[in-house]
Amino acid sequence: MAQAIKIWFDPEADFLEVLFSEAPGFMRETPNDAVMERVDGEGNVLGFSVLCVSQLSKEKPLYAQLTAGGIV
Repeated sequence: MAQAIKIWFDPEADFLEVLFSEAPGFMRETPNDAVMERVDGEGNVLGFSVLCVSQLSKEKPLYAQLTAGGIV
Protein backbone atom coordinates (compact mmCIF):
# COMPACT_ATOMS: atom_id res chain seq x y z
CA MET A 1 0.00 0.00 0.00
CA ALA A 2 1.36 3.43 -0.93
CA GLN A 3 1.97 5.93 1.85
CA ALA A 4 1.79 9.68 1.33
CA ILE A 5 4.62 11.78 2.73
CA LYS A 6 4.86 15.52 3.19
CA ILE A 7 8.08 17.27 2.11
CA TRP A 8 8.64 20.89 3.03
CA PHE A 9 11.63 23.08 2.13
CA ASP A 10 12.06 26.56 3.59
CA PRO A 11 14.81 28.30 1.59
CA GLU A 12 14.93 31.28 3.94
CA ALA A 13 15.63 29.03 6.95
CA ASP A 14 17.66 26.57 4.82
CA PHE A 15 15.56 23.76 6.31
CA LEU A 16 14.08 20.57 4.82
CA GLU A 17 11.41 18.51 6.58
CA VAL A 18 9.97 15.13 5.57
CA LEU A 19 6.91 13.84 7.43
CA PHE A 20 5.60 10.29 7.17
CA SER A 21 2.72 11.06 9.54
CA GLU A 22 0.86 14.12 10.88
CA ALA A 23 0.54 12.43 14.31
CA PRO A 24 1.61 14.47 17.35
CA GLY A 25 5.28 14.16 18.19
CA PHE A 26 8.48 15.94 19.07
CA MET A 27 11.93 16.50 17.57
CA ARG A 28 14.90 14.49 18.85
CA GLU A 29 18.61 14.80 18.07
CA THR A 30 20.46 12.20 16.01
CA PRO A 31 24.19 11.47 15.85
CA ASN A 32 24.34 13.78 12.79
CA ASP A 33 24.22 17.45 13.84
CA ALA A 34 22.32 18.40 10.68
CA VAL A 35 19.51 15.85 11.15
CA MET A 36 16.69 15.76 13.69
CA GLU A 37 14.09 13.00 13.87
CA ARG A 38 10.42 13.54 14.68
CA VAL A 39 9.06 10.79 16.93
CA ASP A 40 5.84 10.05 18.79
CA GLY A 41 5.55 9.27 22.51
CA GLU A 42 6.47 5.61 21.87
CA GLY A 43 9.59 6.50 19.88
CA ASN A 44 8.18 5.65 16.44
CA VAL A 45 9.70 7.81 13.71
CA LEU A 46 7.18 10.21 12.17
CA GLY A 47 9.66 12.09 9.98
CA PHE A 48 12.94 13.95 9.95
CA SER A 49 14.42 17.35 9.24
CA VAL A 50 17.71 18.51 7.76
CA LEU A 51 19.25 21.82 8.81
CA CYS A 52 21.58 23.95 6.64
CA VAL A 53 20.64 22.08 3.47
CA SER A 54 22.61 24.44 1.20
CA GLN A 55 25.81 23.64 3.11
CA LEU A 56 25.63 19.89 2.43
CA SER A 57 28.43 18.45 0.36
CA LYS A 58 27.63 18.02 -3.30
CA GLU A 59 30.35 15.37 -3.49
CA LYS A 60 28.89 12.82 -1.07
CA PRO A 61 25.49 11.94 0.38
CA LEU A 62 24.31 12.85 3.85
CA TYR A 63 24.07 9.80 6.11
CA ALA A 64 21.89 9.64 9.19
CA GLN A 65 20.48 6.84 11.27
CA LEU A 66 16.96 7.24 12.62
CA THR A 67 15.87 4.96 15.44
CA ALA A 68 12.72 2.94 16.16
CA GLY A 69 12.07 1.51 12.72
CA GLY A 70 13.12 4.62 10.84
CA ILE A 71 15.47 5.11 7.91
CA VAL A 72 19.13 4.13 7.98
